[in-house]
Amino acid sequence: MPEIEPATGGPEEPPSAHRGLTVSTGLAGLSLDAMASVAYGPEAIVLVLAAAGSAGLGLTLPVTLAIVVLLAVLIASYRQVIAAFPDGGGAYAVAKKHLGRRTSLVAAASLIVDYVLNVAVSIAAGVAALTSAFPALLPYTMWICLVVLVGITALNLAGIRESARAFMAPTVVFVAGILVVIVAGLLRSAPEVVETGAAVATESRTIGILLLLKAFSSGCAALTGVEAIANAVPSFERPKVRRAQRAEVALGVLLGIMLIGLATLIGKFSVHPIDGTTVLSQLTEAALGHGIAYYVVQFATVALLALAANTSYGGLPTLTKILADDNCLPHRFAVATPRQVYRYGVLALGVCAAVLLVASGGNMNALVPLFAIGVFVGFTIAQVGMVRHWLLAGVGGWRLALNGFGAVLTFGAAVVTTAMKFTAGAWLIVLVLPLLVLAMERVRRTYGRIDTRRGIGCVPAQPQATGTVIVVPVSEVSELSREALSAALSLGHDVVAVHVCLPGENTTLFTKAWAAWHPEVPLEMIDAGDCTVGGPVARFVRDNFDGRRKVVLIAEVDPPTGWDRVLPSHRSDELERQLRRLPDTVVCHLRVQAA
Repeated sequence: MPEIEPATGGPEEPPSAHRGLTVSTGLAGLSLDAMASVAYGPEAIVLVLAAAGSAGLGLTLPVTLAIVVLLAVLIASYRQVIAAFPDGGGAYAVAKKHLGRRTSLVAAASLIVDYVLNVAVSIAAGVAALTSAFPALLPYTMWICLVVLVGITALNLAGIRESARAFMAPTVVFVAGILVVIVAGLLRSAPEVVETGAAVATESRTIGILLLLKAFSSGCAALTGVEAIANAVPSFERPKVRRAQRAEVALGVLLGIMLIGLATLIGKFSVHPIDGTTVLSQLTEAALGHGIAYYVVQFATVALLALAANTSYGGLPTLTKILADDNCLPHRFAVATPRQVYRYGVLALGVCAAVLLVASGGNMNALVPLFAIGVFVGFTIAQVGMVRHWLLAGVGGWRLALNGFGAVLTFGAAVVTTAMKFTAGAWLIVLVLPLLVLAMERVRRTYGRIDTRRGIGCVPAQPQATGTVIVVPVSEVSELSREALSAALSLGHDVVAVHVCLPGENTTLFTKAWAAWHPEVPLEMIDAGDCTVGGPVARFVRDNFDGRRKVVLIAEVDPPTGWDRVLPSHRSDELERQLRRLPDTVVCHLRVQAA
C-alpha cells in the first residue's frame, strides 16, 4: 500500500543528518504489500478457474502472464512518476497538481479504501497461512484475526515505530522461501501426490472469455502496493530518484518471477482450492514436503503479512493528516499525541478493518475481490495526471506514450475488475468511493464557512466590552453552590442563579433553604416541564438578556478515580449540549475535586 509523504518544500537535509533508504531497505520497508500479495493473488486466480475444472486450471499461467505484462507497464510508468515527482505523494499529489481538487479527492478516497482493505486482507491471509499449517485453529479464524488486529492497533497507538531495516530479515526469509519453493518444485520430476479435494466453486465448467476476465480481475489483487516506492521518494538516500527507480524495478522483477513461478507450479501439481488450506501451502508442501522447510515458509508468510498490514498504520494516519490540513477531514485527524501518533487515523483504520473482518468471517477469499478496484482507480488517476504533466511540459515521445498506454490499461483493468466482481462485493467499493469524496467535499465546504465566520485574512475591528450576565444553574444549597457563585462573582457582578424544579420536588424546602443562606444573588425558579434540565435553562437564557453576552457557569464534582466517572448524573453534559446551540453564549465548567 502507498506510504504518503508530505511534500518537502524546503532544502534537503545533508546525508549525515538523516540516513535514508537504500535499494534493499527500500524494498523491505515499502514493498511488503506487493511481496505479500503472492500469498493471495495466485489463489484468487485458481479459485475462479476451478469452476471450469482441470481445463480451466490449465489457464492459470496465461492469466498470470497477462497480469505480469500489466505489472511491467505499471513499473515502467511509476519510474516516470518518481522522476517527475521527487517529493513523493503518489496519485494524490499528481492529481492535486494536474487534475483538480475533486479528482485528487477521488485518489485520496481510493487510497483510504486500499489502506483499510490491505489491513483486512493481509491479516486474513496471514491467519489463513497459520490455519493451513495448524488446521485445529481453523474454527477460530475470525477471532485470531481480531486478536492480531487489536495487537497491531495497540502497538501503533503506543507509538512503537518500525524501521525498514527491521523488515529486512522477514522479507529476505519470505522471498528466499518462495524462490526455493519454485526451484524445488520445478526440479521435482515426480511430484508428491497432493490431495486436491473438491473445488469450492460451483459455476459452469465452460471456459469462456468472461471466466478468463474474472480470473484476471481476481489475480490483479497481486498488483497492490507497486506504487508505494513512488510515494516515498524523499525517504531514499541520494541520489533519491535513481535509488527509488532501481527499487521499483527490483520489486517488479521479484514480483514477476514469484507470480510466474507459482503459476507454473500450480499447473504442474494440478493444485485445486481446498477449504482450510491455501494454494501457497499446497505448493510449499508439494515442493518441500511437510517438514521443517514447510513450516519455515508458512511462518515467514504469516510474519510478512502481519508486517504488510502494519504498513497501513504508517500510511493512512499520515494521509488523513494531510487531508485534515487541506480541510478535507476533521482537524482532529491532524492532532498528534506526544509520541507523534495520529490516534484518530489509527483508530479509524482499526475499526474499519475490524468491520470488514467480522463481516467476512476472516475469510481471505471474500475480501480479495474488493481489493483491486481502488488500486486501479489510483493507478489510472496517476497515469492520466502524468499524461497531462508531459503535455504541459511540452514533452512527447515514449514518455507520453508509456503513461498514456498505462492509463488505458489500468482504466480497462478497473472497468473489468468492477464488472466481474460487482456481485461479489465490488458494489460496496463503487458505493463507498463516491460517498467518501462527497463527505470530504462537505467537510471542506463546512470549514470554508467556518473560516469565513472567523474572518481569516482580514484585520478585525478593535475588541469592545459588552454587558455580560453570568447565569449559574444550582440544584441545591450546598458547598458546590457556594463554589459556583463565588466563581461567578469573580467574573462579574451581574449574577443570576437558576433552579429547575423537577417533577415531584418540594420547591418550598429549596426556597426556604435559599432564603436562610441569603447569598445576595437573585434566584429564578424554572419549571422543568419535560423533566429535563438542559432545555429549560437554555430557553431561559435565550428568552432573557437580549443584547447581552451570556456566560453560563456549570459547577460539578470531579470524581476521584477513573471508574467513578460513571457515577454522576451527567446533567452538565445535557446542559452543555443545549446551551452550545445558542448564539452569544459562553459555557464555563467549574470542576471541584472530590476529596
